[in-house]
Amino acid sequence: TDGFVSVHAGAEQGEMITRPLRFTGRKLLVNYSTSAGGSLQVEIQNGNGKPIPGFSLTDVERLVGDSIEQRVEWSNSSKLASLVGQTVRLRFILQDADLYAIQFRN
Repeated sequence: TDGFVSVHAGAEQGEMITRPLRFTGRKLLVNYSTSAGGSLQVEIQNGNGKPIPGFSLTDVERLVGDSIEQRVEWSNSSKLASLVGQTVRLRFILQDADLYAIQFRN
């Protein structure tokens, strides 16, 4: 919560892609901070790096602000629980933003 370490992107857009992972939980929470003009987006990809329909960048809300536990929401009501147990990657797109932590939770 104190923000000692982060993935950071300045005015030029950056991205981070996780290693393949499996998770449990029904929601994805992020601890992040952006400037007023910055943003953070999260795409869920399959294990081969292809966007999963319903969880792509065009389906996700662009996050702006500062939150310790912000829930990531996809606009088409895709349910994260439908991906539990599958191998996925998370692709984060950041602009003038810091990503401190990610967590899957029920």
